[in-house]
Amino acid sequence: MEEYCTELLENMSQLILENMAKADFSSLLNDFVESEFFLIDGDSLLVTCVCESSLKPGQSLHFFYLVERYLSDVINKGGQFAVVFFKDAEYTYFNVPKLLTLRTALILHLQKNTTIEVWTKFSGCFTKEWNKCLDQRCPYFLILADEGLNDQQTHLFNFTAIQSWVAKVNIVLFSGQTSDILRLYAYFMQSSYTNQMFYMKNRKKIIMVYKTLIKRLKKWRDKALTALFGDLKFNNMVGEACETVSLLKQVWPEGSDIRRVLCVASCSLSLDMYHCFLESREKEASQQTCKVKQKKDTCLTLKDMEDFCKLHCLSVAFLLHLPLSQRARSRFITSKWIQDLTTVFKMKNWCEYFILSNMHMFESWSLNFLHLSDLSDEPLLKNIAFYYEKENAEGLDLNVGNVIMKEYVQLWDTVSKLVRNFDVGEPFPVRTTKLHFLQKTPSPIKESSQEMIPNLGFIPLSCTLVDEFTGDILKDLPFLKSDDPIVTSLVKHKEFDELVHWHSHRPLSDDYDRTKANFNEHSRDPYYLKGIQKYHVFQRFYGNSLDSVSSKLITTQGAKPKKDCFKSKSSKTHETKADIIVRENKKRLIAKEEQKEEQRWNSLSFNTEEEMKKNLNSGMKKLEEFLKSCKSNSVKFQAEKVGLNVCLKVWKDHCRAEGETTKDLSIAVGMMKRIHSLLDKHSELLQEADQKLIARCLMYLGFDELANSLYATQDAADDVKMRKKNKYSVGIGPARFQLQYMGHYLIREERKDPDPRVQDFIPDTWQRELLDVVDNYESAVIVAPTSSGKTYASYYCMEKVLKESDEGVVVYVAPTKALVNQVAATVQHRYTKIMPAGEVVCGVFTREYRHDALNCQVLVTVPACFEILLLAPHRQNWVKRIRYVIFDEVHCLGGEIGAEIWEHLLVMIRCPFLALSATISNPQRLTEWLQSVKRYWKEVDSAMEKGTFSKRSCGSRGSCHKERVQARQSYKVRLVLYGERYNDMEKYLCSVRQGDVCFDHFHPCAALTIDHIEKYGFPSDLAFSPRESIQLYDTMLQVWERWPQAQNLCPETFTHFKNKIVIKKLDARKYEESLKEEFTNWIKNGNEDEARMVLKKLSPNFQEHRGRMLDFFPCLVEKLREMDKLPAIFFLFRLDNVEKCAKDACKFLENKQEEKRPPKADKEAHIMANKLRKVRKSLEKQKIINEKSQKSPRRLDQALMSEAEHNYLLKSLEKNLEIPQDCTYADQKAIDDETLRMVFSRVKFERKGDILKILARRGIGYHHSSMSAKEKQLVEILFRKGFIRVVTATGTLALGINMPCKSVVFAQNSVYLDALNFRQMSGRAGRRGQDLLGDVYFFDIPLPKVEKLIKSKVPELRGQFPLSISFILRLMLLASKADDPEDGKAKALSVLKHSLLSFKQPRATDMLKLYFLYSLQFLVKQGHIDQEGNPTGFAGLVSHLHYHEPSNLIFVSFLVKGLFHKLCQPISRDPKRFSEDVMEKLVLVLANLFGRRYFPAKFGDVNAKFYQSKVFLDDLPEDFSDALLEYNMQVTEDFASFLLIVSQLADMKQEYQLPLSKIEFTGKECEDSPLVSHLMNCVEGRVAVSPFVCLSGNFDVDLLHPGVPDHVILHTIGINHNQAPVLWPHILDNQGRKMLLNAYALDFYKHGSLLGLVQDNRLHEGDAYYLLKDFFLTIKSISVSLRELCENEDDNVVLAFEQLSESFQAKFKKV
Repeated sequence: MEEYCTELLENMSQLILENMAKADFSSLLNDFVESEFFLIDGDSLLVTCVCESSLKPGQSLHFFYLVERYLSDVINKGGQFAVVFFKDAEYTYFNVPKLLTLRTALILHLQKNTTIEVWTKFSGCFTKEWNKCLDQRCPYFLILADEGLNDQQTHLFNFTAIQSWVAKVNIVLFSGQTSDILRLYAYFMQSSYTNQMFYMKNRKKIIMVYKTLIKRLKKWRDKALTALFGDLKFNNMVGEACETVSLLKQVWPEGSDIRRVLCVASCSLSLDMYHCFLESREKEASQQTCKVKQKKDTCLTLKDMEDFCKLHCLSVAFLLHLPLSQRARSRFITSKWIQDLTTVFKMKNWCEYFILSNMHMFESWSLNFLHLSDLSDEPLLKNIAFYYEKENAEGLDLNVGNVIMKEYVQLWDTVSKLVRNFDVGEPFPVRTTKLHFLQKTPSPIKESSQEMIPNLGFIPLSCTLVDEFTGDILKDLPFLKSDDPIVTSLVKHKEFDELVHWHSHRPLSDDYDRTKANFNEHSRDPYYLKGIQKYHVFQRFYGNSLDSVSSKLITTQGAKPKKDCFKSKSSKTHETKADIIVRENKKRLIAKEEQKEEQRWNSLSFNTEEEMKKNLNSGMKKLEEFLKSCKSNSVKFQAEKVGLNVCLKVWKDHCRAEGETTKDLSIAVGMMKRIHSLLDKHSELLQEADQKLIARCLMYLGFDELANSLYATQDAADDVKMRKKNKYSVGIGPARFQLQYMGHYLIREERKDPDPRVQDFIPDTWQRELLDVVDNYESAVIVAPTSSGKTYASYYCMEKVLKESDEGVVVYVAPTKALVNQVAATVQHRYTKIMPAGEVVCGVFTREYRHDALNCQVLVTVPACFEILLLAPHRQNWVKRIRYVIFDEVHCLGGEIGAEIWEHLLVMIRCPFLALSATISNPQRLTEWLQSVKRYWKEVDSAMEKGTFSKRSCGSRGSCHKERVQARQSYKVRLVLYGERYNDMEKYLCSVRQGDVCFDHFHPCAALTIDHIEKYGFPSDLAFSPRESIQLYDTMLQVWERWPQAQNLCPETFTHFKNKIVIKKLDARKYEESLKEEFTNWIKNGNEDEARMVLKKLSPNFQEHRGRMLDFFPCLVEKLREMDKLPAIFFLFRLDNVEKCAKDACKFLENKQEEKRPPKADKEAHIMANKLRKVRKSLEKQKIINEKSQKSPRRLDQALMSEAEHNYLLKSLEKNLEIPQDCTYADQKAIDDETLRMVFSRVKFERKGDILKILARRGIGYHHSSMSAKEKQLVEILFRKGFIRVVTATGTLALGINMPCKSVVFAQNSVYLDALNFRQMSGRAGRRGQDLLGDVYFFDIPLPKVEKLIKSKVPELRGQFPLSISFILRLMLLASKADDPEDGKAKALSVLKHSLLSFKQPRATDMLKLYFLYSLQFLVKQGHIDQEGNPTGFAGLVSHLHYHEPSNLIFVSFLVKGLFHKLCQPISRDPKRFSEDVMEKLVLVLANLFGRRYFPAKFGDVNAKFYQSKVFLDDLPEDFSDALLEYNMQVTEDFASFLLIVSQLADMKQEYQLPLSKIEFTGKECEDSPLVSHLMNCVEGRVAVSPFVCLSGNFDVDLLHPGVPDHVILHTIGINHNQAPVLWPHILDNQGRKMLLNAYALDFYKHGSLLGLVQDNRLHEGDAYYLLKDFFLTIKSISVSLRELCENEDDNVVLAFEQLSESFQAKFKKV
């Protein structure tokens, strides 16, 4: 049995370790308003905090501070969670009862003093109640520890993990968590089918072993209790504890503070128990040998126990009366307790546990639980004990003070009243025995002064940028004198001798120069020119697939005065003869066009009419297609009438045939669509006969009132006949009919007056506002739904700049390379322009490649690359040419990666901008911030214009142009909001019933609760489709029959619908708003029960499938095809699932085809292929013979026969292998074969090219970030063309990619599926111009998650920490080296002054100023800038590797110290080549710097075989390791000094509060006690450390230790240790375990296998590819930089890096 249990526990452990290795290290909280609901395991939280290195045993307040700091951090980042404590978990603390008390106190504290939801009712994770709770609440993940305090606790954590996976709850590890200002990052272990199957296969075994473990733990607990309390069992002890508390209640009936109660009750109970314990030992001793007697002598006497309890009571008196400010100064005693106290402590801790855990039985007693967090302070107890044992015994006699003495006496007197078995002594003297409780040590007191942080002053800097940004705080800071050794040592940095040939001051080529140019503009090589031509042809083709607008030739017109843009239409001018001729010609052209359209309709009308009569749907489609392409209103009018007549006839025939049975209302809908169109769009052309026809149609539909309102004189006989039969009526009122069956067809309100600025369509009012913004050179923040047309303003802006001159530049900033490629292709397709030599219309700049970036007028780029150009000192003349910047998807400003770059760009640009997004919840604040930036630039421009007025005439072309522009620029920032989505959207839940996929409509109201509506109302973007409004009305009426407003809100009597033949979308929206308002009033006016019933009835009857839903993915796709819901995008969030689902759908179609194929089809195909091969060979031979000899008629006939046979065989084979239409999702008519071949040819040499082509032929594709640009473009183009109709994708399609579809399916839950991404992704549903309704399907998404997504707001944009040392160095480079120094300095100042983090936050501003100064000090000391702020040394190399801070700084320090020269020694036979050993060591060093990817700490225990890789990265070579340690210690010392200075910004009121419960530990300091003053005498050395952390004896000097946790530092200063530029070679997790680095880079260099990294290093193939690519780019970048810096061609380091770059590239290319 033992082996059986051990084997299962080991298997579970290995499964979890395997999952750990593959865990994603990602952000948990993406949505700052409402995160996923998740769980935190309370015992894991306790273990993690208890193991914290800064916490000393027995310091409960510090422990509670750690817990609250963590929980408040999670809450501040948007976390919504509950904390769960399982009852079974108590048993694991049997050998550490101290933690049992702490656990019980923690539970009570969270329940009574915080608003956190705490679950304690579940005994274990396998109970039915727990599983039911998980089903109801659907937490997305559980945060769990991977290792407990003992093996038993670790096993329990493992059981919880396994069970959670079965319940589809993911696991997040406490180990390795990190956080920044906005996010929490952790290891995320997905619930997978494999994990669930492990449980299913071993279910009985797992539950049996779990029960066995719990039984064993209970047994061990009882054994531990017996050793202390003898015959008293667990329940007996509960009784004893309750009796003691009952007695205390009689003594203190009025109640008291929990600290007093626990102190007195636990002391009295433990004294009683100890008395019994000694008596029991006495009895045993009288019956046993002297050996046992000897054991008895080592026990404390009863008097010793009394003395110990007195010390405890005195320490509690201190806790009750000393504020935290005083206690934080307590000296720290390092001596340990004597061994004999172990039993006393255990007994006392058990007593405390029994008392605390049964406090619920005394609820009627008035107890104050506020200070549950401060029940014990063992360091303070030691401090007091040390005084009485050592100092007092040696003659130091200090008064306790009246207040504390009075408290202490009261506590001890109460104890003496409660002790029942013997009489206790008097309160004084405190010590009556001579036994020392503390062990004797040489230096028992930890002195903070032993090692002080050097209180360094700042090195003085004479730099105007520094003065202007930090001038207001400089006067308050300590500065070093010029003769200080630190300052004098900066004068000359001695470099390593080998660097004498290095020109570190030489300006490096920047990232722009290094980026691969697609084409060399100056090359005249024909092959090269052909490549350029092919590129442009493809770009135009790609652009055409994106945009249906025809290409436009732009001619430069020069900037027009404003008045020209808005000429009054009524202004009359003298018409010349030429004008008259032009006007007449236009009239003739229009008439000719009209005639053409009429002829076209005449030729089509008969066929269309006949088609409609045979099959109304297909006929209607033909009619709609004609109406879309027709440009003549009169012809459209005729076509609409024909359509109406046919519809009427078909309806009548249908109704006669059907009789009273169910009617096909789609015919009636078609008829009403035609009526809507005629009345709304062609009302001016309607004649009386037409009105009569429409009225007749309405009458046939049963809409008599509407018919009479349109044409009252109906034929009476006909009327009687219709009333008699009444079989033609639709059976419902006209308003209900239009809402319920025609909702998405309702006409949208559109302006009819054209705008002369727009040729292709008539813009809406809000779009005209955007055009006005551009015309007035203003800036704007534009928030409008996806597909609403906001991007048009961008193209208008581009066109305007292109027309004005050949010099102005528009920069389009897109968040992803995929979007860059799309926009560039669109621009190249839209605009052609004859440019000066060497100039082009559109250019591209990404990290991988660039094309015409600086010689174009429209640059499309990603944020990081635009930042490179803005910060490049010698690119500023180009920057001055920028006229407009367009920021697409500007909500990325709040994103996880690169958000600070968006911020830098927005504040650095001087020109106007357009910032576009579909999803910003606080656009007003963003606009306000950007307006403050523009005010700054207005002041700067004004000042610079005054200063440079005299120089204008001699300026360069670029600067003159800029000045002309600047004079015209507006500094206004407008906010343009538009909330109406063009298409309706409906949502559906997918479920599996009887092995088939089913769909249930999900009404938006089903996502809401009464509480949510009461608190927040209806979410602003929660829109109903018209039929959903009707559904809500009907349900409200059904629930409340006597509803007073029922008549007013009845569709037929509603104000905006009454007697309206044409109900418009706006009318339906008003109805929706009225219903929402009325429903809200129900809740406000006390009809919550009715409202709750309405929401319940609207909720779908949804049953979650227990199996693996993705197994039904092919079935889902097939079902959507049957319902005509393709094309569709299926969003999944794991790369492997994205590819697998696409392949599964393809396999499904292949199997379907295989089943349909005749049995001998394959054999026939094989025979035909062989014959074809032979015929081809024969033809080739004949061709050769014919070329050599004269053709004879016989041979010619033979050749013709062979040719005919070849063609016949080819066609037969193609037919045999042809994919049947129902076995592919591809629309073969959507694209011709030649185009398809062209698209396919581009991926011939791509990694995934072959599989993508196979999938594409089945109409399937996939799209994710690990694909190349060409691979992604294949899927995008074919999907937009309509060939591919099924695409599986990750979030890469969420950001602006133009891939509209009919349906969007969310096929996998993820932490990344938040409110923001949901809106971005679902916005793809409904193609404007093709679909009036978009469908969103939830497949395998828990119902609570669906509800949350629908009702959650999108995240607010919050500021990131905007600065890093490398970025500050780049700003200093710009300010000192810019072509225009004043402009460079203004840009740098704008960035420093205008961070979103510090907007309206003066404290944050001061903190950033101090961090800026610290960074400058660091850069000066490292020799990267001088005291004037000018770059020196290897500043260029540091800034060039800015992506990799702090590794870039350390790399340069290694280089300067000569470590690379020492390592890179060539082989003896070739002075320019290096051994493989040198190369591997070089990769080892670089992997430690630039390839750091951690495994969770626990994975080090894995018992697995590695086949190709070493997996765990070795430490740095010894000399590099020593150099790194020296660097780290110096930086840490300086950073600690900086923290001492910045600590003056702390809000000490908050620092003395617990972060979550806000319980204050303030008060008046005790001044009447000399003893308190003596014990709390550590005044210095505790400035930057949190006062709670000081309670465990932590001083400022502890900030110098490696990896100091952030919570040690004062939290209100806003700085943490992450901002220090250190790189510790070993990182410890929260429990003090070493986290190992993944050796993927070195392993790949050794074996060159991507598969090896997947198999051994546990990386996904796509991730591994991009990690290696990034590592290679870094090596290449370093190699190029070193070559540029060194003039010695044979320098060993340069040669070694070049060799490494070449060899790594060679291996990488083979992948």
